[in-house]
Amino acid sequence: MKTTFYTKIAGLKNAIAVLIDPEKYTDTSQIIAFLQKVNAARPNFIFIGGSTVTSHDFNQCIKTIKSKTTIPIIIFPGASHQISDQADAILFLSLLSGRNPDYLIGHHIRAVDELEKMDIEIIPTAYLLIDGGRKSAVEYVSQTNPIPADQPNIVRKTALAGKFQGKKVIYLDAGSGAINAIPSEIIVSVNNLNMPLIIGGGIRSIEGVAKAHDAGANIVVIGNKIEDDIDFLLDIANYTKEKNTVN
Repeated sequence: MKTTFYTKIAGLKNAIAVLIDPEKYTDTSQIIAFLQKVNAARPNFIFIGGSTVTSHDFNQCIKTIKSKTTIPIIIFPGASHQISDQADAILFLSLLSGRNPDYLIGHHIRAVDELEKMDIEIIPTAYLLIDGGRKSAVEYVSQTNPIPADQPNIVRKTALAGKFQGKKVIYLDAGSGAINAIPSEIIVSVNNLNMPLIIGGGIRSIEGVAKAHDAGANIVVIGNKIEDDIDFLLDIANYTKEKNTVN
C-alpha cells in the first residue's frame, strides 16, 4: 500500500485543502470554471465528497476534476459508494464521535471489495464531529450527535481511542455550514497525540485559518466560504505564499 500522501500530510504545516461537494457542481462547465480559480490559488489538496451525493454525480465530478488539475485529490467520503480510482488517496473515515455502527464500520465493509482492486492510498482516519452551532448534514444523515464544543477532554479521549485503534489521522469537523469554527482549545487538546490533524467547518476568514494552524492543525479545510465568496481563493493564495516565504 502506498504511503506517500499520509507522509506528506504528516510533514505539512499551514496546509490548505479546498473541499468540493459534487452535489453542488453538477454542471461540468461550472466545475471547470471553478477549478481554474482553484488551480490559481494552489491549495495543497482538493478534498471531494458530500453527505448525500449520488454515485453518478460523484464519479462524474471527480473525473472532471482529475482531468483539469494536478493538485492531489483526496476523497472525503460520505458513504461507501464515494470511491474512485481517479483520486490519489481516500480518508477511510470512522465516525468515532457517534455510535452508529454503519459509520463506524458498516460503510467500510461495503467499500472494501472495490477499494482492494484500486491503486489508491487508504488513510485510516478518526473522524470526530464537533458541535458547530447548527445541525449539520453529517449529523442528520449519520443520525449521531456531535461532541459539545466546550468538552475538549471528551474530544481528546475519543481521538486517543482512535489512535489506539490504529487510526493514522485525526479529522475534527464542525460540519458544512457551521456557525462556529472549532475552538482553539479543542484543537490544542489533541495536538499532543502526535497524529496529523485536519480541521474543517465554520472557518470564514484568513484569521480563522491562521488560528487553526497556530493551534496545531496540519490542514485546514475550506468549503462553504469559497462557495459563498469565490474571491476567498485569492486570500488563500496570498496566505499560502506568505507562509511559504516565512518558512
